[in-house]
Amino acid sequence: MNRKNFLNSIGLIGLSPLVSLAKKRRDDSLFNQLVNPQSPACVLIPQETAGPYPLDLSQNSAMFRQDITEGKAGLPMNLKLTVVNINDNCKPMPDLRIDVWHCDKDGYYSGYTNSGYLGNQNNAGKTFCRGIQITNSIGEVFFKTIYPGWYMGRVQHIHFQVFVNSRLTATSQLCFPEDENTNVNNQPGYSAHGQNSTKNTNDNVFSDGIQYQLTTLSKDPNTGEYNGELIIGINAAVTATADTDPDTGGQFVLYPNNPNPWTDETNIVFELKESANTVLDLFDIHGKKWFTFLQTDLQKGIHEVRIGESIAKDLTAGNYVIHLRVENQFGLFTKAKLITKI
Repeated sequence: MNRKNFLNSIGLIGLSPLVSLAKKRRDDSLFNQLVNPQSPACVLIPQETAGPYPLDLSQNSAMFRQDITEGKAGLPMNLKLTVVNINDNCKPMPDLRIDVWHCDKDGYYSGYTNSGYLGNQNNAGKTFCRGIQITNSIGEVFFKTIYPGWYMGRVQHIHFQVFVNSRLTATSQLCFPEDENTNVNNQPGYSAHGQNSTKNTNDNVFSDGIQYQLTTLSKDPNTGEYNGELIIGINAAVTATADTDPDTGGQFVLYPNNPNPWTDETNIVFELKESANTVLDLFDIHGKKWFTFLQTDLQKGIHEVRIGESIAKDLTAGNYVIHLRVENQFGLFTKAKLITKI
């Protein structure tokens, strides 16, 4: 991995519009397992292959998104992943980057030319069913996607990677209950491909057991949407959060805004280690850009940007993202932090 990819952006921080779903389930048995280190949830997620179709899209800010369907047809699924630290009594871990990717309902991946039951498809340059999010204050990320299809030799599954302090910490895959795979493959849009002869028990990734990678799945009887949940246990230092994120390649530091939460004004402070072209943007959690505060060359040193009442009056209460882009002689580096307006 080259320096630029290793020091990639942790991206737009996402808090889910599905917050009502999170609140609704805050007291369920799955979430309550987090406080019990002896529970099946408090284990290291098995490491698996990234497979033949991974892509590092972290330099593309558009990939920091919750809806990863890009209009792809399929049974809708709301996926919640919760990251916990097995070295710290399985406490949820905020401010970690999670990348997910999976095939479409017909078994094809974006970004590559791949073959399947519909023949060869050239999907180079496409990004459907791929996305990146940052865990919220209780270690959760949410993705809006579709139930994946299957391809020869593999059961239905979703790939994911977890990055701690911009370093790849876990690569794994999740699977689904076998009876639900069968049911899905009988549904319109999926049934043309038929049933999959590969099952969780003989899949070359999951054949050694699925206890810690099996998604807890439910289906909303009113909307028909699937809700999937998985707890991901990782092996990390107790202090491994975004607040201790190393200065991005040693090129700059983006400090927490003060105050946060804020009402009428807040200050953004960052320090450049080298002179650089600097862009500072404000996004909402859906990826919409609201303001560009800076787009200029700056000298090394500490810089401060004030968000005042003239901007605050145009923003509703909620979560936003400050995104800092720094380009100097060593490359392009980006970093983001959550700010909350009340």
